Amino acid sequence: MNWQDIFATRMGRMKASEIRELLKLLDQPDIISFAGGIPDPAMFPTKAFQDAMVDALSPQNSDAALQYSVSEGYAPLRDWIVEQMTALGVPCTRDNILITSGSQQALDYLGKLMLSPNDTALVTWPTYMGALGAFNAYEPTFDRLIPGGNRSASDYAQTAQEAGGRVKFAYASVDFANPTGETLDLNARENILKLADDLDIAVIEDSAYQSLRYDGDPIPPMLALEIARKGSIEDCRTLYCGSFSKSLAPGLRVGWVCGASHVISQLVLMKQAADLHSSTINQMAINSVARSVFDAHTATLRTTYSARRDAMLGALETHMPTGVTWTKPEGGMFVWVTLPKHMNGGDLLRASLETQRVAFVPGQAFFADRSGANTLRLSFSLANDTKINEGIKRLGAVIRAEM
Repeated sequence: MNWQDIFATRMGRMKASEIRELLKLLDQPDIISFAGGIPDPAMFPTKAFQDAMVDALSPQNSDAALQYSVSEGYAPLRDWIVEQMTALGVPCTRDNILITSGSQQALDYLGKLMLSPNDTALVTWPTYMGALGAFNAYEPTFDRLIPGGNRSASDYAQTAQEAGGRVKFAYASVDFANPTGETLDLNARENILKLADDLDIAVIEDSAYQSLRYDGDPIPPMLALEIARKGSIEDCRTLYCGSFSKSLAPGLRVGWVCGASHVISQLVLMKQAADLHSSTINQMAINSVARSVFDAHTATLRTTYSARRDAMLGALETHMPTGVTWTKPEGGMFVWVTLPKHMNGGDLLRASLETQRVAFVPGQAFFADRSGANTLRLSFSLANDTKINEGIKRLGAVIRAEM
């Protein structure tokens, strides 16, 4: 039996995540890893989750915690999210919220909802690798979204038509983006919204890192900007994806989508067909911990991660050779490094692991067109100051040797 003859054509587009493969290196104690964009487990609010799980399994709550539940999500958690979204300038109701199994599931559902084969998804160059993977399964064409560029809506539409479909949405990670660490300014957000209006398409706003700002003034979400102009979330084309993975705990896999209720209702149908509902006990635990420690805990995260970001930026300044540049993020978990044009991040990774035992993510995987070979992503969330300085020193030595 030849399984390749039975698999759907979409499987030919699906590749192993380079990041997921690199995470296996974390089990090797001599590796200094800047690869995985993962929270520091030492920072997890473990005691709060222990208490929340005990409460969820108490006699008065265990029936609900262990039973099937509604696809929309645990109502008290959705109500807490409503409060948070309203504070961000997004007045909404419970009907505007769907709980998903992490924001990755939200991206998968949104791709499934909107993309037919040969339709176009607009994404930045580079963009979040997980978004490319989620959308890619639905056989789209990718076109480059340049928030501050001068490409017209008609140009995007013509390119999509030549590819055999139409533009369906623009996707952007707006705050401290994965992988670059960069933030879209107010003008860039407004430009995306105007382009979406001109093309009559949706906007997917990925805000997984929204609570991890260390410097600068907060910028309203695109959904908030659109509501301010149109008056109601029900009239908006922006779909906001949030997550508890970076703020509380990734292992419980709890995220959400906030948007117009008629879109949420369609996503609920997908949820019903896919997994019925996200884990009830996990949602109950997240709700309890969010209500008791979210503000204090995220403040602690900001203090710790901010110091590690500063350590990495300082180490890069000290140890990187001339010709290497990098971003200076105001928050999040990542620094994006650009090497001289003749260099290749994949080759550099192999040399780095072999000679210096330092891991990172080559940047090419974050480009829909597989360009950007001379780039790489560094994460500072998991290493302490000593490891950051030593790892960047070693990486600088590898780069010098390759140059």
